Amino acid sequence: MNQGKFDLQLTDSANRTSLAFARPMKYQLLPVHCLGWTCVFRPAAMAAAALHRKWPDLPRLATDPCARAFDVLAKGRFEHPVPPSSSHRVHREPIDAAQFAERLPTLLSDYSLRPSWRDGELTRLLSLAAEKRADGPLHFGGTYDETGKMLGCYAFYGQAGGIANLLQIQASGSHWGATLDGLIAAAWDMGCAGITGQTQSRFMPQLFGYKNVFFRYAGGTMVRSRIAEVAEAVRSGDIFIGGLMGDRWTRLSSDDFGR
Repeated sequence: MNQGKFDLQLTDSANRTSLAFARPMKYQLLPVHCLGWTCVFRPAAMAAAALHRKWPDLPRLATDPCARAFDVLAKGRFEHPVPPSSSHRVHREPIDAAQFAERLPTLLSDYSLRPSWRDGELTRLLSLAAEKRADGPLHFGGTYDETGKMLGCYAFYGQAGGIANLLQIQASGSHWGATLDGLIAAAWDMGCAGITGQTQSRFMPQLFGYKNVFFRYAGGTMVRSRIAEVAEAVRSGDIFIGGLMGDRWTRLSSDDFGR
């Protein structure tokens, strides 16, 4: 495949063995995108949710009462992750897939390397992404200013008692903080035990401002191109990658097809 005349090859879920092979093939590694982040709301509930995902037949009566008791004791340490805002000029609202698909391309306009979705391609992609079930249904939200202009949007999987999983987040200009606040508040209000996702360089500064956020290696993100201008944009981080422009939106990344 690497001998083909592709303009761009990318992945955001390569394992360590693939990374070792990719370096001699002149793939460029994007270190920040290789990380995952997790914001913990209720630590014992998160541990219980992880156990149930690994062993679905594990009785909840064996884990949930202990998790609730522990989280009550830890409530002072793990309080609401998003402090109340002193500004009422930005607010969040739930949106649907059509609104998300309409707005996302506009929010990507300042990337040199970005997808050009045509003829309903993004809508179809979101429909396929919504078929994933491991982390709950797919939800969409947006952040707006006082005039009703959308400043950012996000899509995440989540359900009460589970661990929310970010699919995509994007914001314009300086509104990453407000959009990230909206995402985390939406997962909290839903009753999720925490939220996890892939990092992006544009919202890393905002992530550092939250309590109880942890980072880990989540999979290799790397890009290869024979076009010099493309390679330079990748080196400068001027590329939209991850989420819908990656591998993790598919059912193959998480769902159990044996059940």
